[in-house]
Amino acid sequence: MSADVLTAITTQTRLKLAKMKEQPWDWALLAIVLSLVGFGIVMLYSASAVMAAQKLGDHLYLVKSQLTKVMLGVVMMFVALRVDYRWYKRFIYPILGVSFVMLVLVLIPGIGAVQNGARRWFSIAGMSFQPAEVVKIVVVMYLAYSVSKKGEKMGRFSVGFVPHLMVVGTCVAFLMMQPDFGSSVILITMMGVMLFVSGARVAYLMIFAVLGACGAFFAITRSAYRMKRIMAFLDPWSYRTDIGYQISESLIAIGSGGVGGRGLGNGAGKLGYVPELWNDFIGTIVAEELGLMGIIILVSMFLALIWRGLKIAYESNDEFGRYLAFGITILFGLQGGANLCVVTGLLPTKGLTLPFISFGGSSMIMALFATGILLNISRNAPDEWESARPDREKRQEERRWQRKRKSILRKRKDLRDVYR
Repeated sequence: MSADVLTAITTQTRLKLAKMKEQPWDWALLAIVLSLVGFGIVMLYSASAVMAAQKLGDHLYLVKSQLTKVMLGVVMMFVALRVDYRWYKRFIYPILGVSFVMLVLVLIPGIGAVQNGARRWFSIAGMSFQPAEVVKIVVVMYLAYSVSKKGEKMGRFSVGFVPHLMVVGTCVAFLMMQPDFGSSVILITMMGVMLFVSGARVAYLMIFAVLGACGAFFAITRSAYRMKRIMAFLDPWSYRTDIGYQISESLIAIGSGGVGGRGLGNGAGKLGYVPELWNDFIGTIVAEELGLMGIIILVSMFLALIWRGLKIAYESNDEFGRYLAFGITILFGLQGGANLCVVTGLLPTKGLTLPFISFGGSSMIMALFATGILLNISRNAPDEWESARPDREKRQEERRWQRKRKSILRKRKDLRDVYR
């Protein structure tokens, strides 16, 4: 038996054995995510029905819009589930470049849409899309690719720290121009966590944390509305009729819910007392209508989501998948925790959605897409592209020899014609 035949048989056998070890999707993660989405639809209706009926003439208006985004997000989730996650690392720099272009374009008047004084959205066919939500996932992909490739070199300042800071810092610079302080803080925090677990030196991270705190202090003190938000955070009752109105009313609504809540649909905050109740402050109506028990259930669902994500990361069969799953999980945890801390007055007010729950197309679509990536990683499928590399290289070598042979034959023919 020739060596080429043996190589082909070995490659096919290796692929078959790897597929035998392939796991099914993480059905528990899928069930948790779909439960969160369903819970969010119910709470969105409760939060928005009165406002939608009065101002839009249809009490189901926001629910219908959100269901459209959910269906699109589910399609994206199953697309991500079918695409081998390793393909992202093979095209990471073009993907990163496209995300940078989006951050630039959204700042251009006439292209980026302005809402509430911020230029953060593209308006396409009557639908708004926020590129910051895409950038969060892309940055996780880039960091996962970069730290998995560098390995033990992550301890070096010039290798494990500077390149990541430059890429994430560029994203943050564009986000601050919108301005989007909340997404900037999430990106920086996520980068710090991923660099820490990948082996970056703690001393560098401590210096970065101090410099980041100084930068945040500078950004806050140079902005009048951010300073007002800090003052409202420190003493919301003194600013109840001004910048502290939203958080004050949120705390009143949460307090009125008690342990068991006022009952689904019986909350008073949605009658115009708590602004943006269906969006960034949807956790308020959960606490008001379902009480402390409702918040415990919601937090427990997010903790279960984080547990499944970390389990997927731990069981991943390659470094890139491990860091990618970890980064997506940390992103969900950071944003969900930050949102709930804002509505309960533990953090200053920021425009961060509650993943899978809040009204918002960009957040919902990208969260479901990221869930699809997690599910794809959970299968631990073999990297067929890498496994088939010997066969691919052999075919490439054969094509090179064929081209060379044809070239030699053409030259010989030309010589015969010359001397004939």
